Amino acid sequence: MTPRAVGVVIPAHNEEHRISACLRSVQVAAARAAPIPVVIVVTADACTDATAAVAVRGGAHVVSTGSHNVGAARTVGTKRALELLEDAGPDVWLAMTDADSTVPTAWLTHQMDWARRGYDVVLGTIRLAPTTTALFLEARHNTHYFRTRRVSETHKAWEHPHVHGANLGVSALAYLRVGGFASLPTGEDRDLAARLSEAGHRIARTDQHPVHTAARLHGRAPGGLSDLLASLHPALTRPAA
Repeated sequence: MTPRAVGVVIPAHNEEHRISACLRSVQVAAARAAPIPVVIVVTADACTDATAAVAVRGGAHVVSTGSHNVGAARTVGTKRALELLEDAGPDVWLAMTDADSTVPTAWLTHQMDWARRGYDVVLGTIRLAPTTTALFLEARHNTHYFRTRRVSETHKAWEHPHVHGANLGVSALAYLRVGGFASLPTGEDRDLAARLSEAGHRIARTDQHPVHTAARLHGRAPGGLSDLLASLHPALTRPAA
């Protein structure tokens, strides 16, 4: 598949303080993908802050929902992206990230390279956003995250086992064929990837374009990265006296 257009979908729940950085990074990646058109859609899900207004100022199309459900939010945002790109025909690529994340400059061009090589799905990796207070969490997280990466693979391609809505790409045709995202409060990314695999779609698992995501202990989706980080935090895991 040679993508003729790209839709970037970003669900957001009360992310007025983080979404500007996310959108700036996506805009840079979109400029790198030129002349292929890129539309950015933010789903402002059950927001009680200025997320929607900040996203509009950042150049995104915004749809608002009250579901408080990340799977439903991704579905609504993806539907809007496909409507905006209707004139591009079937060769549309969908790229997913999160409002508390920033993507690398070559994020979209790398995903489209995989698409041109015949892959229907690209599953990328994440890194914790570097902060002084998160250094100990980063070390603990990396020990857990890279446990399947052998030393000999340090400078080679890593077929990682991870699935992240913050770094996922899929052809629109493959996405629609398996029914899109399920309305799940968490794990909607893993559920979609599992159905795409079961349907026989070619999946690339790559560490080529990692996305940086916030190292926070209280996140938006239950059972997500924040819960994992909280479990690795020594102050929160220390047995009570």
